[in-house]
Parts: sequence; C-alpha cells; structure tokens
Amino acid sequence: MTANIVHLFLNPTANRGRANQCKNRIIRILEESGISVITYVSQSKKDLETNIFNCVEKGATRIIVAGGDGSIHEAVNGILKSNNKVMLGIVPIGTGNDFAKSNNISLDWEHTTKQLSQRILEKKMLRVIDIGKCNDRFFINSVGCGFDVKVALAANSIKFPIGKFIYLLAFIKALFKGTKGPYLKIQSNEFSWKGPVTFASINNSSWVGGMFNIAPMADNTDGKLDVLIAKPMTRLQILLVVPKILNKTHNGSKQIVHKSITSLSLNSKKNIYCQLDGEIQPLQKRFEIQTVKKILTLL
Repeated sequence: MTANIVHLFLNPTANRGRANQCKNRIIRILEESGISVITYVSQSKKDLETNIFNCVEKGATRIIVAGGDGSIHEAVNGILKSNNKVMLGIVPIGTGNDFAKSNNISLDWEHTTKQLSQRILEKKMLRVIDIGKCNDRFFINSVGCGFDVKVALAANSIKFPIGKFIYLLAFIKALFKGTKGPYLKIQSNEFSWKGPVTFASINNSSWVGGMFNIAPMADNTDGKLDVLIAKPMTRLQILLVVPKILNKTHNGSKQIVHKSITSLSLNSKKNIYCQLDGEIQPLQKRFEIQTVKKILTLL
C-alpha cells in the first residue's frame, strides 16, 4: 500500500469556494482505486506552497493539487524549491483552468481523478514539461504586464461565482480604466524592443484568463517561451482584436508582435506590477525571464 501513497492538496477557495464541495468525492475515487491519500486543506494564501515544499522535503514523491491555476502556481514553486524528484497530478476545479486546457487535461474533475488513479496504479506519467522562471519565481502559464495586469486585478475584485465569465467582466472593467501600458525595454538573443506597449505577455502555455487562447503556438515541451507584445492600442482597437484572439487569428494582426525566445530581460522606467499565472507580483522595474527545460513531471 505504501507504494501507492499520494499527498492531496486542496484549495477550498478555488472557483469562489466551489472547490471544497469536491473534496470528499476526490478522496473517495482515489481510495476506492487502492490509493492511500494524505489530505491537506489550504488555510490561507501561500500556505499551500509552504506545505508542499515541506512535504516534498520529507520525501513525498506524488503530489496531487485540486484547485485552479493559482494553486498550481503555488504547488510548482513549492516543488521546485526542493531538489527532490516529484510527480504532480492536477484535478482542475478552478475558475479559468488555463493550465489544464493547455495540457489537454479534462475539465471533468471526476473523470480526471479516475485517470490519475489509473496512471498511479500503472506507474505511468502524463508528460514532462518546461517551466518558466521570472526573477526568483516559477510560472506555469505566463508572465504579463500592462493591460492583462489590469484584468487580473479586476478579476480578483469580483466575488460573484460566475465561472470563467469573471474574466469577461474583468476585461470590461479594465477597459473602462484605460489601455495605456508601461514603457518597456526588452532584450533577448532573438529580438529587442523599446517603447510603450498595451501589454507584453510571455507564455509557456497557450491559455490565459479562462477564455483567451492568447498563444496557440506555445508548447511547454519545446524549450521556448512565446512573447506577444501588443503595440499601443485604443479601446476600440482592443475590442476589435479580441474576436481575433478568440478565433486564434490575432498573430497576424499589425498590432501584435510575436517572438519565440529562451530568455529575455524586461525593464521598465518605473516600478510596475506584473502577473505570474494571474498572481500579482510586488512592484519591480526589472524582470529576468527564462525557460527551464524538462523540469516537471505531470502524473
């Protein structure tokens, strides 16, 4: 039995509190498969990251996270702070579930839990992926600054349980606040940029904001990050480019610059916020971003 122990970490606040309703069923599915489950329920922001790090340091080799992208973000940072080898399983019960969609993980959390159980018993894995790093933090999906930070801030302020449509409402709120973005200097071996932007998005995975396939070309197994820079745009221009993003045709837009890189430096004249996987980071001027190849094994 000890060979089939998993450590389950659940964020009860994911999806505006709906995630807690899934806990008992997730545990039951795993245990009925013959898997021994040790469960941890997050009590506050960031404790999931700390608890996972401590768990891995004590020898855990299989971690399952039931939550959204913020929970996975914490889990990956907790895991990669340790040098121990760990396999990570995901049960997507968040709002946007961008990471799950980018990795073809079913959003039917019961079905996904059953698949995880089967892979654990058969000692199989899903895939090995790259992870991005920004300064001293790892990210699974993207780093962004500019308009997408305004959207993330607006989404965090909305408490209504309306699923992924939270991001649509947040987009509208951010649009009313204006489209002006920071003045950036970006330097990499592949290209350079100097000037104002509406947003700059550096992507390890394809989806952001629950409903926007911002980087359909992104592949978290290719050793690259995909940079999308939106030139200064008006509200009307942003509204016109959104349907292109939804239809995955925005990469040919005159307002969007796309480059594939392995690392870059992003500098701002003023302290600015950036978001990592939707999590707002402290004000900073300099961001060193890179891909870390084949570092995380997914169950």
